[in-house]
Amino acid sequence: MTTGLVRSLGVGRNIEWRAVNSRGAAGGILVLWDNRVVELVGWEKGVFSISCWFKNCVDGVVWVFTGVYGSVCSGDREEFWEELGLVKGLWSDPWCVGGDFNLVRFPEERSRGSGLTASMRRFSKVVEDLELRDYPLRRGSFTWRRGLNNWGILPRPVSDHFPIRLERGGLKRGPSPFRFENMWLEEGFKDKLKTWWGSLKFTGSASYILDAKLRALKNILKIWNKEEFWLVEAKKGEALKQVEYWDENEKYDVLNMEDCEARNGENNLRNSVVGAFQELYQEEEGWRPSVDGISFMRLDISEAEGLEIPFLEEEVLAALTDLGKDKAPGPDGFTMAFWLYGWDVVKFEIMGFFREFHERGRFVKSLNATFLVLVPKKGGAEDLKDFRPISLVGSLYKLLAKVLANRIKKVMGKVISEPQNAFVEGRQILDAVLIANEAVDSKLKSNQGGVMCKLDIEKAFDHVGWKFLLAVLKQMGFGERWIMWIEWCISTVRYSVLINGSPSGFFQSSRGLRQGDSLSPYLFVIAMKVFSCLMRRAISEGFLSGWRVRGRGGEGILISHLLFADDTLVFYEESQDQLTYLSWLLMWFEACSGLKVNLEKSEFIPVGRVNDIKDLALELGCKVRGLPSSYLGLPLGAPFKSEVVWDCVEERFRKRLAMWKRQYISKGGRLTLIRSTLSSFPVYFMSLFLLPRKVRMRFEKIQKDFLWGGGVLD
Repeated sequence: MTTGLVRSLGVGRNIEWRAVNSRGAAGGILVLWDNRVVELVGWEKGVFSISCWFKNCVDGVVWVFTGVYGSVCSGDREEFWEELGLVKGLWSDPWCVGGDFNLVRFPEERSRGSGLTASMRRFSKVVEDLELRDYPLRRGSFTWRRGLNNWGILPRPVSDHFPIRLERGGLKRGPSPFRFENMWLEEGFKDKLKTWWGSLKFTGSASYILDAKLRALKNILKIWNKEEFWLVEAKKGEALKQVEYWDENEKYDVLNMEDCEARNGENNLRNSVVGAFQELYQEEEGWRPSVDGISFMRLDISEAEGLEIPFLEEEVLAALTDLGKDKAPGPDGFTMAFWLYGWDVVKFEIMGFFREFHERGRFVKSLNATFLVLVPKKGGAEDLKDFRPISLVGSLYKLLAKVLANRIKKVMGKVISEPQNAFVEGRQILDAVLIANEAVDSKLKSNQGGVMCKLDIEKAFDHVGWKFLLAVLKQMGFGERWIMWIEWCISTVRYSVLINGSPSGFFQSSRGLRQGDSLSPYLFVIAMKVFSCLMRRAISEGFLSGWRVRGRGGEGILISHLLFADDTLVFYEESQDQLTYLSWLLMWFEACSGLKVNLEKSEFIPVGRVNDIKDLALELGCKVRGLPSSYLGLPLGAPFKSEVVWDCVEERFRKRLAMWKRQYISKGGRLTLIRSTLSSFPVYFMSLFLLPRKVRMRFEKIQKDFLWGGGVLD
């Protein structure tokens, strides 16, 4: 590598570089940096890597970057791993490793997919031993594609690799909302709370007084926190750095173009996200069919009246004790640990709030404000649809919802039929999996064909229609007061979206249930009961057949569908007519409830010998998949003694280990993590599959290496 060749790449005059020359057509590493951003302190060159020791020009932080080109030959890989282990020992500063390893860690990192191989396991082991963290890619999952393999020489502007850029710097956060710190609950805090709480005097309804007291207490706590915990010296250094920054940039009177674009881009992002969720939670106008003609299981009068009895202090305290004390707070900022700690001080106002809700069926709407926090569904999520909106509800509403949920769960078994297994006492997630797997095995052994359809309900909780839900509750025999309570709880919600920790927007909703509300799972199961009723009617009238599964006594058991919340399986015979009727049923269910089945994500799975499978799938618009097929985390139709089915468990092992820093955890802490977390991973799979000896030994080795810090690289 020469300076002339580097200059020919079009880099600027402030660019410096170091390189490892290629070996024939393979290898070769070029590391370039801007000397206005980082200063080179030292560097080391190896056979497969080049390491540069940098110092940031702005903040003086020292760190190491190692560029690598892994060997394509499997025989040289151990030498490559050994070289990386030696590089790690050269410096104790933060270390970043990047380049082309010519390997992947997990099957999903390849577009064609496969099982876990020995080289993947070895690569993951090295990453764990070197205590590295694998960062997800943005704007794409793959860095190389085969599309250009027929070219002998790639033109200069063309590459068969996607470039990877690593950016430093944290998120730009706006003002953060108030959050109660559980560390404040130390000895002596209760006496202060009694004084503060008793000094706050307001008039109005019980819920208004409680809301006003919380707002006033926030201001008191903010002042007290500054006086008790404010570390002046810690802030002095930050202030001096800020002054130095201003001194360096005082010649600029206005924001530069880059700053303006960044601010405008952030504002546009916030407005777009808020607008998207505002649209998501708005009911579409139009007529919806009634559920009056559907036959439901009903509560008797005594059961309905039992849900509406006055709230008792013991009942409220029991619900408060069950709630997570350290869970993220909602807009009011108070954790459940605060309410439990100060129960003797605040219980009079809380019970007044419950009495008001019982008698009037309402409370001040500000107590039902909700933060939406966006949780990624997968690594490297960027598109808004790849995030799941989880609701952080206010602490007082959370307590109320928990009390109501404790009541309704006692009667769920009276109104929910057997095919539904979620959130019903006495039913478990394994019930659905075992029944589904038994149905598949029975169909395969009978040498008869059948079709299993796995349905994906689009934005399940977010699209539930309120009028539909309340009508179903009425048809099930719930009382007027209970229905009034539920209507107030779901219809007075006001949302703000947390973006980089700062709330944006404040809008109402007209449909949907909140994920994070204790009531929502039970209400959603009740909504899905309509689908179950429609399936039962279709079976009884001969439009759908279901599968007949033979029992030990020779008697057949009819299975038409299984539901676990929104995870839905439908079983039917190979028939164009049945498929057509199923599509009509799904359309009617959508029109009635607002819940739409996303056919593009749904799967059409033939079991046994099925003719014209593609034509059948085209009728419904689903993708065709084969066995084994994952349902509730377990592969249906997989061989009983298969080793491959355990690859996903091993992958979970390694990904969880990547989140833990072994060097910062004591041996006792590591042992606790193994017993409480890692050891429980295989248990769910073992309910359906035999754990092969070879797989068990691999799991034990992973745990031993984590416990003892084993590995040749340590």
